[in-house]
Amino acid sequence: MSTQTAPSPTFVRSDYVLLGLTAGATALAGIAHYAGWAGWLAFSIAALAIGLAASLVGLCVEQLGDRFGPGATGVLQSALGNLPELFICLFALKAGQVAVVQAALIGSILSNLLLVMGLAFVVGGVRHGLQKIDSSRARTISVLMIVAVVAMVAPSLTALESGSQAGHGAASHEQALSIIVSVVLLGLFALTLPASLKRNDSSGMSGGETVHEAPRWSVGLAIGLLALAGVAAAFISDWFVAGLEPAMDSWGINETFAGLVIVAVAGNAIENVIGIQLAARNQSEYAFQLIINSPLQIALVLAPLLVILSSVLGFTALTLVFSPVLVVAVFLSVLVAALITVDGESNWIEGAALIGVYVVIAASLWWG
Repeated sequence: MSTQTAPSPTFVRSDYVLLGLTAGATALAGIAHYAGWAGWLAFSIAALAIGLAASLVGLCVEQLGDRFGPGATGVLQSALGNLPELFICLFALKAGQVAVVQAALIGSILSNLLLVMGLAFVVGGVRHGLQKIDSSRARTISVLMIVAVVAMVAPSLTALESGSQAGHGAASHEQALSIIVSVVLLGLFALTLPASLKRNDSSGMSGGETVHEAPRWSVGLAIGLLALAGVAAAFISDWFVAGLEPAMDSWGINETFAGLVIVAVAGNAIENVIGIQLAARNQSEYAFQLIINSPLQIALVLAPLLVILSSVLGFTALTLVFSPVLVVAVFLSVLVAALITVDGESNWIEGAALIGVYVVIAASLWWG
């Protein structure tokens, strides 16, 4: 007599909880915005809704399972994870908050390389000890990250050198130079995309055999919910930006700190949650791919795309000319992260060091 295994349910309790919370928070954020609630309260609710929508996106990508391998899954999840930040930055540029957007771009790179990776290393290291990642892929991504950041901040260095000579050299052509750099960065991303998408089954997990949960959702269902979450994120981002300035005034926060910490962390909620969860499950390779691909895509895709879109859509022009302190902070952070990950191993001490660097940088920018 043959026995049949009962099919697993499409939705489990945690799925219903996340879907319900996301729908409820989105509706409440809309009510807070249109009913004219206090700015800081409307902003806080919108930030919560952004995080929940981002978590829903992460769940949808997770349900795509191992169909694409860690490299492609990391690229896909990082790209979709940056979707809320793209909307937030576009609405902020429309509102003329260029300083917030520039700080948010740098802050997103810092939060992923230092805070999120540090937390993943700490959680994974405490629970599983030494964790391993693909050292060759880590070296490749570290080199790309350094190259991308150098190109991204090149207009800043040019402007700094010509700062006392307004109207001379490249200083009077910041927008044109930023567009040229943006096109180069997008081209570099296109060239490196095939290698990032390559499946690498031999370097999956660390520390022995890891059991994967079989995907419960069909591809169509996952894509449909992704689209729904993306539409919700677009509306919530508008409400988020509308409440940002009143919240800054209420809390006494400057634009640099708001962009570097608050907007960056809220816009990268997927990496903040999913990457740490993967490390806790001893899926260190997936965690590394997800976390490291996000800042790489910010430098190669998101920042260049925002520069071009700000000009095309007629918003306040965004250039790649950042303040000197942001340039130094992002360059040093990339170097520190590269040195720590290039050996293909991670432990909780290295994670604590990354978190410490992030806290020091954030604290130094509290006063602008």
